[in-house]
Amino acid sequence: MFKKISLAVVAACVGVAGLVFAVEGPNVAGNSSVTTPTNRVSANSVITNKAPENFDAEALKTKLSSMLGLDIHVVKASAMPGLVELITNQGLFYASADGKFFIQGKLYGLGGKVTNYSEESLAQVRVDGMNKFSDAMIVYPAKNEKYVVTVFTDITCGYCRKMHEQMDDYNDNGITIRYLAYPRSGVKNRSGEYSQGFKDLRSIWCHENPEEALTKAKTGSNVAQRICDKPIEDEFNFGRQVGVSGTPALILEDGMMLPGYKDPQALLTLLEQIKAAG
Repeated sequence: MFKKISLAVVAACVGVAGLVFAVEGPNVAGNSSVTTPTNRVSANSVITNKAPENFDAEALKTKLSSMLGLDIHVVKASAMPGLVELITNQGLFYASADGKFFIQGKLYGLGGKVTNYSEESLAQVRVDGMNKFSDAMIVYPAKNEKYVVTVFTDITCGYCRKMHEQMDDYNDNGITIRYLAYPRSGVKNRSGEYSQGFKDLRSIWCHENPEEALTKAKTGSNVAQRICDKPIEDEFNFGRQVGVSGTPALILEDGMMLPGYKDPQALLTLLEQIKAAG
């Protein structure tokens, strides 16, 4: 991952579910090293260390970016006292307010119900990203639109093709489908050149009729190569940032993500249930 640090997520649902790295060095400045992760960390050592409201977000961003090689976009207080939330180019992480601990995992609140605070934060990042790329999507609108679903897709994905074959059924159910590009082979190959998957998707997005070009490609037609200025790489990076690991990945209007294929009726039922639940 970043600077070859492998962080295996611990599946737990109490407090912060993940691994904690102790960050050596001064409070929020200076070059420091990261110690070996440990599974035996006292929860009280973090929870009772309440973050001051005026913690230095910029200094914390500078320190952790330098140490871990992360491009940190946002640093803000989390729902848990003593813990700050980091929105990065590689996803959502946490750190102690003094910069001494770094955490990969999910943050759950245990009140009257279990609240996934990490998913709530990522949902907002997804909504912001969908707004950013709204003009760069390939859209198949429903005539009687009730719902809008944004899908990360690739032309080599079997379930992506199956979903596209049923586009009329999604649209007939009032579901508009908007596509973002997600080349499963990555943006570049081992030689540092653009992958064929990236070049094919870029060519489709560059086509004078991208809706038609995407439909033909998903039925197995060859893709005529085109080059233009389309944010295919940015869309791929956005997908990685918000937790996409395969295609299709469906993002609902509120930022909720549904990994994997959903047939038209199952998706409609789910959308109606979510709407009824408020």
